[in-house]
Amino acid sequence: MTGAKMYVGNLTYAVTSDELKELFSAYGTVKEATVIERKGFGFVEMSTPEEAEKAKTALDGKDYQGRNMKVDEARPPKERGSSSGSGGGGHDRNSWGGGGAKKGGFGGGNRY
Repeated sequence: MTGAKMYVGNLTYAVTSDELKELFSAYGTVKEATVIERKGFGFVEMSTPEEAEKAKTALDGKDYQGRNMKVDEARPPKERGSSSGSGGGGHDRNSWGGGGAKKGGFGGGNRY
């Protein structure tokens, strides 16, 4: 890992920042642990990239409160461009982009 900040996903909504900090502290010094409320993920920053790698190796895919955690190096936040009101830009991999089939699929079969 090049950085010390990690993304932690697939958490139950009940997990707190303090619980996350306690869990990761077994692998080094936790500088900060933050759970994004009612989203099922959070971020943990260790004091060194080596500690972060150790925690990632130990915890990625492990069961925590009935869910298999996803632990990976955090990516920097994407810059949000200014919108000119077109409403079409800025889709990321988690957004519901336009296009694609709905119910009947492409072509619609022999409906006529």
